[in-house]
Amino acid sequence: MSDTDFVPPAYAELVARLGAPLGVEEARADWGRLVRAVQDGDTRLITRERWEWAALIPISKVSGPLTGLPALPLSTARRKLGDLVRQAVLPHEDSSLLLTRHRTPVAALVAVRHLADRQDRERRLAPEELLREGHTISLSHLPGPSHPTYSAVARDLDGNEIAAGNGDSVDEALRRLRPAWARTARLSDER
Repeated sequence: MSDTDFVPPAYAELVARLGAPLGVEEARADWGRLVRAVQDGDTRLITRERWEWAALIPISKVSGPLTGLPALPLSTARRKLGDLVRQAVLPHEDSSLLLTRHRTPVAALVAVRHLADRQDRERRLAPEELLREGHTISLSHLPGPSHPTYSAVARDLDGNEIAAGNGDSVDEALRRLRPAWARTARLSDER
């Protein structure tokens, strides 16, 4: 099984929208074309050992000011890509890593969890409100060597799924609860 054969539930929607991730070696082999695609506005997912996910994003999608962010030349980033993906997913690493060509930022490497957080902010549902309305919320756990993935599914009294969320903790999965209709509408809009 390759690094890209498994998609953690927390990232399934991103994969549906952005495409399957590249393994580190595949990304290194096609580095020039990958960076050009990102400069043209694409976002590309990169995974290492199935559990470590990062994204190569355009500079325009970096949130906050670029000043003060760590930077690395593209040639060095290509050589150290596996280590950089691993570093990006560490819990205490919350900043983007700027990738530069001739000291000019051309792309950034970020943890995929930050992309998942951004897309989920506007559609989150409060678990307390769902429970007060009589819905149930089921939690499940998918173990992993680096970090586990948790899933929360809210159902109405008839057993229909009304919301779902995934994350690296139970709290994160509950905070990411979004209506089922929003996920379905978004996926059909993107096709």
